[in-house]
Amino acid sequence: MMPTRIAIYDMDKTITRTPTWTPFLAFAMRRRARWRLALLPWAALAGTAYVLKLIDRARLKQTTQKWLLGGSLAADHVASVTAAFADHIVATGVLDAARARIAADRADGCRLVMATASYAFYARAIAERLGFDDVIATESEHDPAGALTHRIAGENVYGAAKLRAVKAWMAQQRLDRGDAHIRFYSDHVSDAPVMEWADEAFAVNAHGPLKTLARRRGWPILDWRGDA
Repeated sequence: MMPTRIAIYDMDKTITRTPTWTPFLAFAMRRRARWRLALLPWAALAGTAYVLKLIDRARLKQTTQKWLLGGSLAADHVASVTAAFADHIVATGVLDAARARIAADRADGCRLVMATASYAFYARAIAERLGFDDVIATESEHDPAGALTHRIAGENVYGAAKLRAVKAWMAQQRLDRGDAHIRFYSDHVSDAPVMEWADEAFAVNAHGPLKTLARRRGWPILDWRGDA
C-alpha cells in the first residue's frame, strides 16, 4: 500500500512575501473603523511588551485584535473582510516560487495542508484560493450570537503547539503517521519540532537560526524570494 503523501506549508514568509497579521489588522480597520488606526501606537506598546517577554505571542495577538478591531466582529463582517483580504494577498502577496512548489506537490499526489500560527478565520480564505485541501491554524472563540471574539480557542499554533495541532489533525482525519510521507516547508526555526518530525523538511526563505539548524540537520535550504 502506497503511503499517503502530505505536503504541509507554513504561511507567513514561506508562501507570502510578508507576515499577514499586521496587514490584516490595517486592512480590516480601514473597512470597519478608520478611527481605530489612531490606536496603532497602543498596539505597538503590546509589541514592546512581547519583545521584553512580559507577554507571550498569544496574549499579543489577542490584545492587538481587541484594541484595533474591538472585542467582537459580526460573522457577516468577518466573512466579507476576510474574503477581500484573501483576494488582495493572493493577487499581490504570494511568492511565485511558492505557487510553483504547491502546484508541483499537487501534481505529485500530495494532500496539501497549510499549518500556520495565523488566525484560521483569514488563513482559510487564503488557503482556499491557493488550492489547499486542509488548514491547521489558530482558532478563535465565538460569542453566543456567532460573532468572532478576540480570544483564542485552544492554543496559539506556534512552535511545539503546531506539531501538537498537526498530530491532532491527523488523528481527526484518521491518518496513521506510519502510513504517511510528510513534507514540511517553513521559514522559521520555531517550526523545528514539525521539521524534525517530518520525513522531508525544507527551510524556505529561512532566517539565520533556521539556516544554521538546516545545515546541521542536512535539510534543503530554498529561497523563493527571487520574484519579491
